[in-house]
Amino acid sequence: MHSFPAGSADSQYRTRIHPALASLIDEVCGTLARLCAYLMTLALMTIGGIALWQHLPDITAMETAPKAWSQAGRMVPAFAVSQFIFPGKTETYEIFRHPEGGRKDVFHWTGTGGVPVAELEIYRPGEEIDQVGSAAGYLAARMDPAGARELEAAGIIDSKFGAVTLFRRVGGTEAARSCLRFFKHIDEPKFRLSGWSCLGEDLPARRTAIGCLLNRLILLSAGNDTKLTELFARAEVRRSDCATSGAPALSADWVTGADNPRLRGTL
Repeated sequence: MHSFPAGSADSQYRTRIHPALASLIDEVCGTLARLCAYLMTLALMTIGGIALWQHLPDITAMETAPKAWSQAGRMVPAFAVSQFIFPGKTETYEIFRHPEGGRKDVFHWTGTGGVPVAELEIYRPGEEIDQVGSAAGYLAARMDPAGARELEAAGIIDSKFGAVTLFRRVGGTEAARSCLRFFKHIDEPKFRLSGWSCLGEDLPARRTAIGCLLNRLILLSAGNDTKLTELFARAEVRRSDCATSGAPALSADWVTGADNPRLRGTL
């Protein structure tokens, strides 16, 4: 009977146990490496999320901020106003465009010493949202950005574009001497006329001067806008000649009288 040395059995035991320990150690090391990589990735994602959260208000503000109008240079004027109703006045013509397609053609007239005497804005909207609100509020902001002056209706005048609503400052005698604002919105095609005028010595003269201003507005170029061409063609049929004083003849009924309609109260 053969006997096996004790040393040989111990060597075989160590040979069987060593690979298992080595495999366990390798597995533990691999798990720790993957865990560290996971934690580092999680930390990077956390840092990126915090940075994005800090900049989110700025991004939101940029997305929600309304796109601004900008003055367009080297564009051909689309409208003109006869200078016969503005003797001795200087005219300035500006064009503004909106990124979403809107266009504003603005006339400014100044008198002696560069004092503004009248303004006419012609607005053709594009895809932008027109945040005009009320006509009175829009016109008040045009002449008084601080909003210190409220406006009241000052009656209606006739023009080749139809009835035009007038506004003036609120406040008795001062209102009677104030400049008049005007507003006319046309649905088809979308078209808006607005502005103000200080021409004339009294309220009736200012009313008729605004009517004459609108009647003398002509279209120079409509581009591909056939509806705008048709609008001015129809308007020219309705145009009346300005009177000798530079104002169109107006009917003196209770609607187009020199003040607010008395029978219906303030518009």
